[in-house]
Amino acid sequence: MAHKPRLALLLPNQSVSFGATTPIELLDLAELADTSGGFDAVFVGDNLFARPRLESIVLLSAAAARTRRVKLGVACMASFPLRSPILLASQWAALDNVSGGRMVLAACIGADEYGANFGREYRAFGIEPRDRVARLEEGIEVLRALWTNSPASFSGKFFNFEGISIHPEPVQKPCPPIWIANNPLVSGKPAIIERAFQRVGRLADGWMSVGVTVEQFRTSWQKIQGFAREAGRDAERMESCLYYSINIADDEETAYAESQKFLSAYYRAPSTISMQTIKLWVAGGPPERCAEKIHEYVDAGAKTISLRFTSYDQPGQIRRFLTEVLPRL
Repeated sequence: MAHKPRLALLLPNQSVSFGATTPIELLDLAELADTSGGFDAVFVGDNLFARPRLESIVLLSAAAARTRRVKLGVACMASFPLRSPILLASQWAALDNVSGGRMVLAACIGADEYGANFGREYRAFGIEPRDRVARLEEGIEVLRALWTNSPASFSGKFFNFEGISIHPEPVQKPCPPIWIANNPLVSGKPAIIERAFQRVGRLADGWMSVGVTVEQFRTSWQKIQGFAREAGRDAERMESCLYYSINIADDEETAYAESQKFLSAYYRAPSTISMQTIKLWVAGGPPERCAEKIHEYVDAGAKTISLRFTSYDQPGQIRRFLTEVLPRL
């Protein structure tokens, strides 16, 4: 039997744009997750214009005011390379204070899937798309410099400053955790895969991934831990998180059909997302089957499972999860 995972509720803030939910309902769900005791964290999605949604930092601020216990974060911050890490350091420190030290930042570079036009977004910000990996790495270094030194100075390729202090400082010490979210396996290129996993092991406090099989999650996490040890870091203290989806129904066909409709709208896909992809992304079907699929990833090394409910009845699904799936975990 797998150990009990930490569970995060992912608020589908992109679904506001196609009428599947409302901002108030999202905040109600965050409060439900917090008071139910069934979730350890509440995450929100992030993009700016490539996949428009309620802006993540604004939504997290509101969620911080409606919750008291759960961790709060992004799954994941695809806009990270576009944001000034100097401004983000101040915003995230403020969030850490407002929330009482509950923030988790998962940085990523986004993916040009299902019609998302990241190139156009980067041009609007005057940033070269080819620089996004370098900006991610340097941005993480800037955040940690500003959060752990007062005053802080930094000299890099993109950012240079002297004697800057963030006040009030973040509540969490030495600083709020920074994860890296990626799935380089989609590239199919060994050199890219190795560099991406090495980056996580060298720079991140945790790893988040999506769209991977159980075995892919297991082997990828083992590689990341190996790179962390090579970098002289404590791999056992690193977090591992699967960004997953769930739809609870009396039969799998119903669950996956609604998930396909929901996610095709969610990602504004130019055509319906294939059922093969849906079944990779989603734990669907009766409660016992959903719990079984979650356990498979926990056995593969996932310490946290972030769940997005691929349904037009978000409250109903969450209540059913709390009463019928959670006891099986």
